[in-house]
Amino acid sequence: MRSESQRSRIQTFHVMDVWKAATERQRTHGDVLSLAAGQPSTPAPAPVLRATHRALDDELLGYTETFGILPLRAAIAGYHRDRYGIDADADDVVVTTGSSGAFTLLFLAAFDVGDTVVVARPGYPAYRNTLAALGCTVVELDCGPHTRYQPTVEMLEALDGPIAGLVVASPANPTGTMIEPAELAALARWCDDHGALLISDEIYHGIEFGTHGAPATSCAWETSREAVVIGSVSKYFSMTGWRLGWMLVPEGLRPPLQRLASNMTVCPPTISQYAAVDAFGAEARAELDGHVARYAANRELLLRGLPELGITELAPADGAFYVYADIGHLLPAGENSTRWCARLLQETGVALAPGVDFDTVHGDRTVRLSFAGSTADVRAALERLRAWLPTP
Repeated sequence: MRSESQRSRIQTFHVMDVWKAATERQRTHGDVLSLAAGQPSTPAPAPVLRATHRALDDELLGYTETFGILPLRAAIAGYHRDRYGIDADADDVVVTTGSSGAFTLLFLAAFDVGDTVVVARPGYPAYRNTLAALGCTVVELDCGPHTRYQPTVEMLEALDGPIAGLVVASPANPTGTMIEPAELAALARWCDDHGALLISDEIYHGIEFGTHGAPATSCAWETSREAVVIGSVSKYFSMTGWRLGWMLVPEGLRPPLQRLASNMTVCPPTISQYAAVDAFGAEARAELDGHVARYAANRELLLRGLPELGITELAPADGAFYVYADIGHLLPAGENSTRWCARLLQETGVALAPGVDFDTVHGDRTVRLSFAGSTADVRAALERLRAWLPTP
């Protein structure tokens, strides 16, 4: 029997284990309140659902162009022009099978085995794990409260040796923090000057709260057309399972992406492409902004309620739908965040994501709480936590 490959021996995505345990708890007890899922709790917007029915009736739904149908690429380009005032057209857009597919294709197209790519810690684990599976050397920058959990030019300057790429996310998973527009511009210029590819993960754009001290959202292409911008209909657009993402790509990377994507995926899901065109219209956006208003209310509940429970070390949560919290002071001797979250689920039915996915050094003392669900569930989860935790 053939053994597994070396490249497959990467870390698992631990939050999926939480989802599995929560599903079993729901089956046996029917009482789960999940603050673990990194996805909206709402369906796709009504115009998207109507477009899906039209596509089923009217379209062949066979293969499409590898980079996606022209109406969708044009809609995505228009979205970026309207939101950021950048010069973008359909030829700049590469549609992919989710943003996960975008990252895999891009890493293959831009980096060779042994190339050094820099990511932030804490950060989304699939950056690190996918790069590692492809043979890249991953350097993690320790980004804590002193830099709002985001990388800086000063950190890059302190690195030993050249780098091939830098991955940033704003708003970020798991912290929800955002990069100041001036700092994102400085990172883009640094990468251009040092021959490094800036990859800007902007899949949570549209979910920002505009609170005092929070940066404004900016797009990497406002500074550099040599950067790659990653987008997705998953988060703001409430379409995670439709598996549709996109990239804004400089011209030089389009031929290798075409060669790779045509061989590896042929094209993104066709029905999702036809449906997603209507996600960018005014009716859909009004519905989606209503979800963001609910996220804002849920965010306020957690930012007020967690400190009352003695959980006071929280990332700023500028955008996305997460609160990232340090619970080290609540851990009994010999327990880490993974075991603490498992015990919390077993004893209360509340599901949280342990920080080990997001931080390879300090994650054993942190958790991520998603507030993408209903306000009633967030409020009820806080009450169960209040009853379960020791009095602060």
